[in-house]
Amino acid sequence: MVKFVGLIYPLFIMSKCEQCIVREFSSLKALSKNELVHLSDCKTSHTIKKGEVIFEEGENVNGIYCIKDGVCKLTKLSPNGKDHIVKLVTKGELLGQRSMISEEPVNLSAVALEDMEVCFIPKSEVMGFFDKNNQFSMNVMKTICGDLKEADDHMVNLAQKTVKERLAETLLYLYDTFGKNEDNTLKIQLSRDELASMIGTATESCIRLLSDFKKLGLIELTGKKILLKDISKLKKLAE
Repeated sequence: MVKFVGLIYPLFIMSKCEQCIVREFSSLKALSKNELVHLSDCKTSHTIKKGEVIFEEGENVNGIYCIKDGVCKLTKLSPNGKDHIVKLVTKGELLGQRSMISEEPVNLSAVALEDMEVCFIPKSEVMGFFDKNNQFSMNVMKTICGDLKEADDHMVNLAQKTVKERLAETLLYLYDTFGKNEDNTLKIQLSRDELASMIGTATESCIRLLSDFKKLGLIELTGKKILLKDISKLKKLAE
């Protein structure tokens, strides 16, 4: 049994690291077969249910999480007590790399948006790979640099783009990154609060803009489900 933020969940059965395809999408792809075998022996595998916390802002994680399946949101608590979504993270990505290297508590919280399967790798093991595998070290640094670039771009968007443009851009991001269901609605379903948090506006403004988009024939709304009807016009609006 595994404990996450005061709750207990069972382990799930997972393949060995050297057999796991998702490692090809992260810094772990640089590890040799022997290193992956060693990794399999020291990792722990967990099932996280939708809405459950993987780690909280200010916590000492002491390792990294590799996402095998599912999506989580990384959030930052603002001074007014509201969570702001900084990024959505999906399978193949790693959580906790920056804080592990900087030896600081995590500065974001990670919460599952759907049921997830993750593996936890202790810091001592990961840092051992740093000392022995230069390509792995370089991959981790490139990932962190990529995250910093994304943060810069996000700050520019908040400063220069209108809320309407940011909403169109975010809807396209959700479509391109996570795909669609069989009914063509966005596969990743966010609450109106979560969507408003991503584009940096009040929930009421987000709801009003979604209604405007619907009237313009850009989208269809069915409860939390969103269908993108005119992608080309959304792209022009997002520019």
